[in-house]
Amino acid sequence: MQHFHLDSVSAGDGCAVLRAAGEIDVYTAPQLREKLIELVDAGSLYLIGDLRGVEFLDSTGLGALVGGLKRLRTREGSLHLVMSSERIIRIFRITGLAKVFSIHPTVPEAITADSHWRHTLAAGGHDIERWCRDHGLQ
Repeated sequence: MQHFHLDSVSAGDGCAVLRAAGEIDVYTAPQLREKLIELVDAGSLYLIGDLRGVEFLDSTGLGALVGGLKRLRTREGSLHLVMSSERIIRIFRITGLAKVFSIHPTVPEAITADSHWRHTLAAGGHDIERWCRDHGLQ
């Protein structure tokens, strides 16, 4: 059985972090695609994909992320990706997708890069670092 886990954390006002861990491949990419669609359809248009727990990513996983980005852009949303594995980052560089996606080393940096996220957390009286720590996103 494939090692794969997805969950999401909402910050309100259309902001959510989607955490993925394990292997994103031909078997698990459909789950990622469906979760992205589900989040967008539920009104989460400002997403951060936390891929720090991803150990393997193939072309079907890349396709799911590109499809999610397209869906969000048609609704004037955004998708920032968080990665720490040089192996995964290299895949984005080789495919040219590092120029398409906004890639960050941490969730707080991804939040700081998105004005809607910054405004949402500030309006709720949240400090970015503390919010991330409280939700296990450090």
